[in-house]
Amino acid sequence: MEEYSKLAEQFWEEGFLVLDGFLESAKMDELNECILENLGKAPEYLHSDEFLERSGADVVPWFPQHHGITAFDEVANDPRLLELTTALLGQEWQELYSMVMFSHQGSKGQPWHQDCPPEFPSHFNLNRLVYTHDVTPEIGGQTVVVPGSHRRGVIPIGDPDGLLEGQHVLEPKRGTLVLLHGHTWHRVLPVKGTYRVSTNFRACPQGVPKDVTDVCVYRNMRYRFSTGVFVEDRRAHA
Repeated sequence: MEEYSKLAEQFWEEGFLVLDGFLESAKMDELNECILENLGKAPEYLHSDEFLERSGADVVPWFPQHHGITAFDEVANDPRLLELTTALLGQEWQELYSMVMFSHQGSKGQPWHQDCPPEFPSHFNLNRLVYTHDVTPEIGGQTVVVPGSHRRGVIPIGDPDGLLEGQHVLEPKRGTLVLLHGHTWHRVLPVKGTYRVSTNFRACPQGVPKDVTDVCVYRNMRYRFSTGVFVEDRRAHA
């Protein structure tokens, strides 16, 4: 438990945490095969063309548990993951959902964003990102974060894909667990390899609304996924 407490301190200082080799390779291979069997390597987009054009979020989400697929439950219920999540979020935290994020070859990745509005610091989600294959410079799709940005409020208006001072590039490997605060400024680089995939086992603290991630904050807009509405156009202020 002391080890988890130290990891929690690091997470709250940086707004993210990277744990290589946290999950077994055999399980990662099983999940990766499951993803490809269900999605293939060229799945269709679920979002509108207008959203894709304005956001530049070139990624296909898939929710395996909504389709009765139980292969991901073992990771979600891993005792070490549960204990680590408790160290970060406190007792009685809430599990949200498991979301696979698939990017095809040639994908632009994802622009800078925050998963939820940061105006209320205690209202945030926790991304628990699991990688079922290596993410390398040759493949592309690396995750980029700005350390400590979860304490800096709203991501600044500007180029959705531009460089941000202090940004740090992550190259997760198969079996890596990345914990990412929902207010941390982050993006995903373009994909050069055949595909890029990660699985997000999202959670949030007790008392936080379960729709906390319904509104996403980009550098050029805010978007509400449940209604498909652009709730703020930030381009006019750039």
